Amino acid sequence: MPMSKTARAARTGIPPLPEPLAVPVTDAHTHLDMQDTTVAEALAKAAAVGVTRVVQVGCDVARAHWAVKTAAEHDAVWAAVALHPNEAPRLEQDGGPAALDAALEEIAALAARDEVRAVGETGLDYYRTGPEGVAAQQRSFRRHIAIAKDTGKTLMIHDRDAHADVLRLLDEEGAPERTVFHCFSGDAGMARHCAERGWFLSFAGNVTFSSAQPLRDALAAAPPELLLVETDAPFLTPVPWRGRPNAPFLIPHTLRAMAEVKGLDEDSLARHLAANTLRAFGAE
Repeated sequence: MPMSKTARAARTGIPPLPEPLAVPVTDAHTHLDMQDTTVAEALAKAAAVGVTRVVQVGCDVARAHWAVKTAAEHDAVWAAVALHPNEAPRLEQDGGPAALDAALEEIAALAARDEVRAVGETGLDYYRTGPEGVAAQQRSFRRHIAIAKDTGKTLMIHDRDAHADVLRLLDEEGAPERTVFHCFSGDAGMARHCAERGWFLSFAGNVTFSSAQPLRDALAAAPPELLLVETDAPFLTPVPWRGRPNAPFLIPHTLRAMAEVKGLDEDSLARHLAANTLRAFGAE
């Protein structure tokens, strides 16, 4: 008897392709350079299930260069470049403020490239950085906000255990015209706050986790016109494949869970997501 897709996945560790989406969408945040596959293979598998574009995120100088190069080589890839919040204190600790400033200038130069659609992921992450790293993170975040505005690119925010300071710095610096909260992690109140300002909320596979009711409440509170979907692959693999490496081809699982929360059929939500992606990344 032929082996079922589920049995084959259990044996190989690689989830099977889900049922394809009828309306194509974009994976709004992924890390192809961290996935155990070639770019061509990853894009082909994604396209086979209706994920026809990915936003490749470079979160240090070397990975930012790789993102730009990959976007130049593949029409289905858009690049985002930045220093991850945890990268800022590491650079400053290793080389002093001058090292962080030099890296920020290199990110600014890359952000001006046509292949780059977003400045990100930047923001604040207090989960792994102690109090001694907060100043460097905040200085880096402020500079990234300025880079996004100077280049006319979308600002892509990483926010972990830092909601109040992220919102405060956005108010103090003035958010760019297009701002995306990658892997949105706030509650329903924060979702409404972001929506009032026209900021996009991108949801990842963790919205499918049984423990993630606050995220689903935030999703329920967010207007469909401001939603995006992402993997953050190879992290945050959606149910039923949690624990396996994530990849863009698993987006349909997250999208279908989102549609259920929103009370929309998957095609309707996918049409929103497709249109929102174009607006969010300045590609209308």
